[in-house]
Amino acid sequence: MTADLTARPADPDTPDGLAGPADPVVALRRRRRRRLTLVVASLVVLLVAFATLALTLGEAALAPGRALAALFGVGSDADVFVVHRLRLPRIETAVLAGASFGLAGAMFQTTLRNPLASPDILGIASGASLGAVTAMLVLGLTGLAVSGAAFLGALLVALAIWVFAWRQGLHSIRFVLVGVGFAYLCSSLLAWLLASVEIRAAQSALVWTVGSVADVRGADLVTFAASALVLGAGIAAVSRWQRPLALGDDNARALGVPVDAARVTSLLLAVGLVGVATSFVGPLAFVALVAPAIARRLLSDGGAALAVSVLTGALLVLAADVVGQHLLFGLEAPTGIVTGLIGAPYLLWLLATDRRKRLA
Repeated sequence: MTADLTARPADPDTPDGLAGPADPVVALRRRRRRRLTLVVASLVVLLVAFATLALTLGEAALAPGRALAALFGVGSDADVFVVHRLRLPRIETAVLAGASFGLAGAMFQTTLRNPLASPDILGIASGASLGAVTAMLVLGLTGLAVSGAAFLGALLVALAIWVFAWRQGLHSIRFVLVGVGFAYLCSSLLAWLLASVEIRAAQSALVWTVGSVADVRGADLVTFAASALVLGAGIAAVSRWQRPLALGDDNARALGVPVDAARVTSLLLAVGLVGVATSFVGPLAFVALVAPAIARRLLSDGGAALAVSVLTGALLVLAADVVGQHLLFGLEAPTGIVTGLIGAPYLLWLLATDRRKRLA
């Protein structure tokens, strides 16, 4: 009789061996999967829409049908040239750069458990800019050598932050504070370099202070894509550590995560991704800060939202490039200017809301 009173009908959707109390967990997982699918599909649709818009707009305007036909090699030679040689590389660069900055920012923020921990605020992007400008204005280097110097600058600044922030482990607050100090140092040195040379030389180095996706083509684009894919694969391999790290060091250790090794490896891969992206397009302001925050709000599941951060960053940079080229009061602006206009108000809002939460 007792068994009859307490028994519950089997749920056909419940996995074998699980009783009724597991139903809420199964339902929650389904809701999360549905939300993830909806968010990813929406971002992909928006990416395709902005890419199509970028293919059609410009001095040689193309109808969407002509642009898409030229994309597949169909149509006049002029249309194919405009699409494949002028516009498509810029779109690909914007998507790669945005995805790289978005993924790197998500890794920084989840690993350090701080929504303000992004490469541009921590000085890593500034270090890359300082390395590139030093190579151009002091050493007289050009081409891939400048990109290599930018990558080296990012790595050296990251190493310096680690050295000064490490005290029997890598703690998030100390890492962020030391990084902010190095950001100011690199910005001051960069301003001094630009002020100490002729105006023409300073103008040629201006892209490394704001960021642009306009000039990456051919072999540079292939190198950028290959490097980003390799580092992205490395981040995917260590992504399983992100959710335990978000629970705190003690809980992560209890779950079998080597906390210090996991944090250093995750940040090293993120620094490499920032260095690669900055070495080709310059420091696109606030993308690494804003994209992961938007991605986490879209999912709202407490996770790292790495895949959605990739899509969000790509969409932000591509949309910013379209706006900067065609929709900004009739003036063409570098992509980094537009991302800065978007990111600065968001940073102020984030600081204000964080203060209100602390007071509450």
